Amino acid sequence: MSVHFEERSGVIPCNTPWGNWSQTMEEVFIEVNVPRGTSGKEVKCNLGSKQIELHVKGQQVFKGKLFGITVADEGTWTLEDKCLIRIVLMKTNREAGNCWSSLLEGEYCADAWLQDQMQRKLTLERFQREVSHGNTTSHFHRGDQ
Repeated sequence: MSVHFEERSGVIPCNTPWGNWSQTMEEVFIEVNVPRGTSGKEVKCNLGSKQIELHVKGQQVFKGKLFGITVADEGTWTLEDKCLIRIVLMKTNREAGNCWSSLLEGEYCADAWLQDQMQRKLTLERFQREVSHGNTTSHFHRGDQ
């Protein structure tokens, strides 16, 4: 397995009544469990830079103001196996310090322990990127013999 795969698979999920959400330095991932057999026509998902809204089969799953700002035209959603919706949002602030403590303002909050784990993950991700970047620019010098 590559380092990048391990990096992404190590995200810390925050469980919710409908599924979970997680984050990296650059993205926020939302997984929503829906009734088996759900079709794409039954999903209404509006992704804005500051707002999100999801309805499935006429029922609101969530709606509100996002914790942070995202790039609205880079957000995507997919329906997998007619039972799971995956939403990917691109953060505008892609620094390790920009660790969302909740998905929506005041809703779907990570508890203190989970928030700490998320922050550690983002700090580790930043460190791995810096080290990886540093390795590609290494210079070797030969001493005089």
